[in-house]
Amino acid sequence: MLRHIVMWKLKEFAEGASRAENAQKLKTKLETCRSLVKGQGHFEVGIAQPGFDCTYDVVLVSDFDDTASLQAYQIHQKHLAVKDFVAAVHEARQCLDYEV
Repeated sequence: MLRHIVMWKLKEFAEGASRAENAQKLKTKLETCRSLVKGQGHFEVGIAQPGFDCTYDVVLVSDFDDTASLQAYQIHQKHLAVKDFVAAVHEARQCLDYEV
């Protein structure tokens, strides 16, 4: 099984919205990607809590049975639509895929 973790630091203001507003929009958009492909398991989206010294704003933690299911997720139309939004609102991204 593969664990796929992605974190985004968002711009202070983008697409007519604040960082906090875009974090919520991104969470909502990402949650539409739950159970898109066969072999996709755990899927969790979190937003950094105010009051903590966080360097990133939104995190995705998801599990896939194998590389093929992760690759199928990566090219799914819903996922690609989220990537378009992310491109407009983020200033940094980190990703880590590892075997569980």
